[in-house]
Amino acid sequence: MKLPVNHNVEPDGVEPDRRGGVPVEGVSEPPEGGILMAEGGSESAEGATQPLERVNRMLEGACEPSDALLLLTARNSGEPSNERRSEASDSTFGDGSDLHEGQFFSNKKELMNKLTDVAFKGNFEFQTRKSTKLLWVIECIDPNCNWRLRASKTVEESDFFVIRKYVGIHSCSLLSRNASHRQATYAVVGEQVAPQFVGGQKGPVPKDVHSFARTHLRAKISYYKAWRGRKHAQSLIRGSPEESFYMLPSYCYMLEKVNPRTVTRIVVDGENRFKYLFLAFGAAIKGFLVHEKSNGIDGTFLKGPYKGVLLVATAQDGNNKCYPIAWGIVDSENEDAWTWFLTRLREVIGDTEELVFVSDKAQSIKIVVSTVYEKAQHGACAWHIA
Repeated sequence: MKLPVNHNVEPDGVEPDRRGGVPVEGVSEPPEGGILMAEGGSESAEGATQPLERVNRMLEGACEPSDALLLLTARNSGEPSNERRSEASDSTFGDGSDLHEGQFFSNKKELMNKLTDVAFKGNFEFQTRKSTKLLWVIECIDPNCNWRLRASKTVEESDFFVIRKYVGIHSCSLLSRNASHRQATYAVVGEQVAPQFVGGQKGPVPKDVHSFARTHLRAKISYYKAWRGRKHAQSLIRGSPEESFYMLPSYCYMLEKVNPRTVTRIVVDGENRFKYLFLAFGAAIKGFLVHEKSNGIDGTFLKGPYKGVLLVATAQDGNNKCYPIAWGIVDSENEDAWTWFLTRLREVIGDTEELVFVSDKAQSIKIVVSTVYEKAQHGACAWHIA
């Protein structure tokens, strides 16, 4: 991390000045309480702009306010007075956008996204003065700055917003810049990284999201905000778990419609909440009937806000590879869940003397297999026995 210039650190080969800081190349010793000027220059417009140009270059790297302060003011104590702060705020600069009065946006969200992007690129922050369904008024976080925007709906029945008033010139102090950008919310960060999750991609981890915000948005965010931004990006592309559960009956219906002999079952509790799911594709069922009748069954924990356990039944094909037959989602690996799953499985593969179930040494599986299947055999996996 870059240290402030007035930190008690000395680079090799540089003689610290009497104030404990590091002299800036090309900048002369200031008069008592004066503004730093370039060597050989005078207090003219051309000379006074040189420190500001250096500050602007430093701001492109999201520098700390103390960095800009050294180039603008000088004092033995290192703490600027109110008078010097006002001198630092005398400069004006544009936000670098193409916004103008009378510009239309399809909705308020589009306008907010546009202003957020402008704030990131212009390295400034704004605050909302008033926000309703019909009106949005924002201004720079510096109360002395002239930058502001007022937008409203074209008509109440429409979603279109139009910029009514816009002042795009900043007159705020450069000291008000903050790397912890208030516009860098988890929702904004999530929208920025969402394209990286398209197509079933794993997407960036929270650490990568943190680096992305620093590099592309020039904003410093916490790890927790990066984690929330990643979750938000996933929900934008893949939907929320609640939406997925809501769509499950329609999904199962379409599976049975386009895949002949496919079997799906959904069980809900008394409050119509999800409890069990069983799924076996018709093609997998048909293939199992011509394979050896050895059947491995096991379960694994699911990650996510609602947890649960994934049950699976697999066979072995002619190439000694796993051949999936059926899947189930239940609350946990208990006798009730295994009884329900294996009963549904018996309906699709039958019960014969050739059928053999192989599992770990879980007592619940051993008891349920002997109860549900009268003819099939059960054995323990050699890996688990060892």
